[in-house]
Formats: sequence, C-alpha cells, structure tokens
Amino acid sequence: MERTARIYGINGPLVTIKGETDLKMGEMVYVGEEKLVGEVIRLNSEMATIQVFEETSGLKPGETIYPTGATLSVTLAPGIITNIFDGIERPLAEIAERSGAYIDRGFSMDSLDRKKKWETRLCVKPGDQVYGGTIIAEVQETPAVVHKVMVPPHISGTVETVVPDGSYTIDETLVTVFQPDETVASLTMIQKWPIRVPRPVTKRFPASRPLVTGQRILDTLFPIAKGGTAAIPGGFGTGKTMTQHSIAKWSDADIIVYIGCGERGNEMTEVLEDFSKLIDPKSGNPLMDRTVLIANTSNMPVAAREASIYTGLTLAEYYRDMGYHVAIMADSTSRWAEALRELSGRLEEMPAEEGFPAYLASRLSAFYERAGMVKTLNGNEGSVTIIGAVSPQGGDFSEPVTQNTKRFVRCFWGLDKNLAYSRHFPAINWMSSYSEYLPDLASWYADNVGPDFIDDRNQLVAILNQESSLMEIVKLIGNDVLPDDQKLTLEIARVIRLGFLQQNAFHPQDTCVPLEKQKKMMDTILYLYAKSKALISMGMPMSVLKEDKIFDKVISIKYDVENDRLDKFDGYRAAIDKFYDDVIARNA
Repeated sequence: MERTARIYGINGPLVTIKGETDLKMGEMVYVGEEKLVGEVIRLNSEMATIQVFEETSGLKPGETIYPTGATLSVTLAPGIITNIFDGIERPLAEIAERSGAYIDRGFSMDSLDRKKKWETRLCVKPGDQVYGGTIIAEVQETPAVVHKVMVPPHISGTVETVVPDGSYTIDETLVTVFQPDETVASLTMIQKWPIRVPRPVTKRFPASRPLVTGQRILDTLFPIAKGGTAAIPGGFGTGKTMTQHSIAKWSDADIIVYIGCGERGNEMTEVLEDFSKLIDPKSGNPLMDRTVLIANTSNMPVAAREASIYTGLTLAEYYRDMGYHVAIMADSTSRWAEALRELSGRLEEMPAEEGFPAYLASRLSAFYERAGMVKTLNGNEGSVTIIGAVSPQGGDFSEPVTQNTKRFVRCFWGLDKNLAYSRHFPAINWMSSYSEYLPDLASWYADNVGPDFIDDRNQLVAILNQESSLMEIVKLIGNDVLPDDQKLTLEIARVIRLGFLQQNAFHPQDTCVPLEKQKKMMDTILYLYAKSKALISMGMPMSVLKEDKIFDKVISIKYDVENDRLDKFDGYRAAIDKFYDDVIARNA
C-alpha cells in the first residue's frame, strides 16, 4: 500500500484522508506542499483524521500527505535546559533569527544544536554490562545541571567500544553495545521519546518529603510533597502566574519546566522576560540555568496547545530519570482543556458538560498521574511534581475543569478574588484550600523542623475556622456584643492573617521564609494567644490587652526578624511575658 495519501477535507486544524491507508494511530505525518507537522488521531477503514500543529490556511484537497512511520516524539539530549520551545519542541529563539517575529508555516529545524560540541566525561569502559537507564557519560549542560547521558530503556548488553573523554556533538557515537540478539547498538547523546508515553521507572514511592517553597501558607498550612500534584484555580488577576513564579524561584526543586499553555501572548512575553532576569537564590546564577520553557500562546494553533503539555511532561521525566527533582508549572490546564473541546467539536464527538469532551476527566488523570517520586532504571531517586493553574471562567470553581482536576490532585490552593483585590497575597483562601499530604509529611516535619509542627499548624487552622464562624455573627450584630474570649479569637486570627499568611514578595526577609522561621513564628503567635487567654480568664477585658500594641508587634515579626537571626525570637517571647506581667500589675 502507498505510504503517501491525498487530502480529502479540511476543517480548521483537522485534515481528513479518504480511502484505506497504512497509517498508524498516533503516527507523525507531514501535510501538504509546505510539510506542516501533523498527527494521526482517528482511523477507520474508510477515513483517517489528522490534527495539524500549524495554521492550515491555504491547504487544499488533493495535496499530498507524507507519513514518517514514527510517533510524535521529542529529542532528548544536552541543550534542553535554558531553551525556549514551542508546543512541539521547536526552538523559538533560533526560529526568530531565521523567520522573524512570526513562525513560518512548515518551518523545519532541529530541536537542539547539532553542531555544538559538549565537554564529555565517559562513565563506562569496554566489558561493562549496561541496561536501560545506565549512565554512560556526563556533560556539564549548565553551571547548575550535569546532564547524564543514559542508555535508552530498550537497549541492554555489553559495552564494546568507548570514546575517550573530550568534546563531542550530540550526534557522535560515544559507546557501542553488543546486545543479546547479537546486534550492535551505537549510542549517542540523543534519545527520542514519544510524548504521550510515560517513561519507565523501577518503582514508585509514596509521598514522604515536602517540596519546600518558602511560602508560609503553602509550606505550613497546605504543603505539597515532592512528586505530588497541586491545582491553583483562580479568576483573572488573582495571582496564579505569580504564585507559580514564586514556587519556581524559591522551591527546592532542582529543575523547573514552565509550560505556558494557551496563555495570552503579552503575558507569556512577560514570563519569558522575567525568567531571563531572575537570579537563582541557590547559586547566584541566572534561574534559566535550571529552567526550560514551553511557550504556546493562545494565538498559536490549538492542536499544538494540546501537545505542549505532553512535551513539557516528557522533558521533565527525562531529567527525573537522571536523579533530579523536577517541578512542572502548567499555566493553564483550562486553556489545554479548551483546545480539547475545540478539537472534539470539530470531530463531531458527543459533548459532555459545558461542551467539553466526555474524556476530559481521563485526559486530566493521565496527565497528573505522570507525577511521582520514583526509583529510576539506574537506581537513582527522582521526582516530577506537577503544579497546574486552572482558569475557571468568572472564577466559578464548579465548572468541569476545576471539578475534574480536584478529583486527581491532592493539593488544592484556591485563589480568592476578594483577597487579591484587598492586596492580601498570596491570595490563597485558607477556608476552601486543602492538602491531603499532611499525614504523609507529618513524620518529616517532626524529624526536620519540630515535633509539634503539625500540632501548631492545626491550632492556627482551628483559630481561622473559629474566626470564620464568628464573622457571620459580627456581620449581623457587630463586634461589641461578643464576649472577650471571642474578641481575642478574632484578634489572634488577625495576627495570623496579617503576620503569617500574608507575604510580601518585594521584602528581602519576607519573600522566602525557611521552615525554621515559620515554626518560630507559629510558636510566638500561639504563645501570645496562650498568655492573652490566661489574662482573659482572669477577667481582664480585651480593651486592656490592646493597649500595649503587642499584637501589632507580633505581626511585624516577618519583617523585623532576619531569616538568619532566629535568636531574636527570644526577645519577642520576653516582650510577651512583660506584657502579661504589666497587664496584671496595672489591674491588680
């Protein structure tokens, strides 16, 4: 049967072929005279349907389709980190040099630089037994990342030849392997991997360590585990992208994969410019030294938007297999779901709720389940953590993408427009957010931060819940009629909100806070609460307690105590003791 075929019909990004072909499901093809990149997404005995990842204007029936025989894959080799790709791993900087501000249709170029020579140190010798995942060479890809060249998962055998240490391109053979079927495999730095197929691992571990972000409301109230999943839903302007920026810069992940999926072009431009200027607090070098960006804006073809999520995920899994902890920022999965909806509509599939396809839930689950802490094929430990922004229309969390995402993530950081508009950032609503990782991480917090860390956290949440209940009464009858113990609860809740949950990204001491300081801040707030409660039980009115301004003094801890001067907390405890003694002395 002929490998080429002719276009029968065109419907936006979808192209159909009539008649029987020997195309395979998921096969990558080139469409038309301009060789537009496409992927086979539907097959039957009479017709094949292809989604095209480029603009299809100008295509006409009768043009030729050229199959490649391969699935849609990404190129994995040194040169990925610091790069900016589109949804199908085309390097945007190189494209801009050749075609200007707009990507020419049918523009074909290598994903990675095949001429650049990399300083390579070989890690195997002739006679060694190797298998999928074995590290055969190391390349200093950036000052922050050592790229470990691995044997592809399907290859094993005995090393026959090894080149000496030196400078090599990604195409040059480094090692030859004699395989059990008596064939010889020549290994270069390059691997090809289909984006829709998860990379294999030896074992998956349960959540046991937090991804430390430096953001108090996340690390203390709603932590995420390394290898975990989180959703950040919120309406326009509530801070989804900025929350992801903060996590990308300050978290203890080794590598960041930022996927701009269907966001506005000007917002994506800002992200690209911001990331290039950010300094990595760990090393003092540019943050881009451990970052890869996938940029697929809302004016790019929807089919490429649908693929961009999987492209970023495959790159993340590749670095996980080297033993790195990778964090994916997907901004936003709602735009990805909208691309699914558009393609589904053009395929004339039966729509489900709000027009989304019936398989929306299964696609979301397939995406999030590729996260995890794993033992890799070479015995290292690595993880992929997925943090997906969700952009519900009008901030309505009951819409299908948000609701289905909640089914598959264990961390939900719901953003609140009222908090955002009152300049309370991060604008994460502590009443609607949750983390299911707390029981899994409790032992880590006890061993590494303090045995009573989770108890302190639970007390803070209980006070905030009490405040929420009391505010319903205050709205009806006012604050003055409350008994003093309830007035104290409201005052301590204010201290928690302003002094602990609210965080200033522009203040050098407050933008990122170590866990030790977070613990001492909680201890100080709860110590103040205990002392004040004792005074209230002695009959002291709340108005007397407020005279000393001790509550405002505790709120200012976040600015006044440097992150490396935690000994200053002793002074605050002494000030609380003095406040306690002074109130008793004045009212004796």
